[in-house]
Amino acid sequence: MNIIEKSDDDILAIAVPMWSDLIKYSNKGEYGPFTKHFAYSLMLGLNEVEMGKQFTHSTLTKSLAEEFDVLGTIRRGEHVTVLFRQRSTERDGEWLGRLVIGYEKEEVKIFGASIF
Repeated sequence: MNIIEKSDDDILAIAVPMWSDLIKYSNKGEYGPFTKHFAYSLMLGLNEVEMGKQFTHSTLTKSLAEEFDVLGTIRRGEHVTVLFRQRSTERDGEWLGRLVIGYEKEEVKIFGASIF
């Protein structure tokens, strides 16, 4: 199945809990649970030491607000990008959150996640 064939409601039912988990485990600095839904190809490209440094030294990655707004979805190829308006509990302003999801071995996985 291709995830782009799902409705926005079905996609958000999957993506929102995943995004919430990323926020929760980023704030706690817990690398293992943070990456639990990552696709194999994403895990290959990650550097655990660098991620650990980011968890330790970045105010933003440790202070993401639990509340966020869904801005929309973008479908391309075999992936859907879900965009979020993200805030911090310690820093003023708003950030753009990006979550890219798709299927890996019949299970929805995260193929990309970032905050700009």
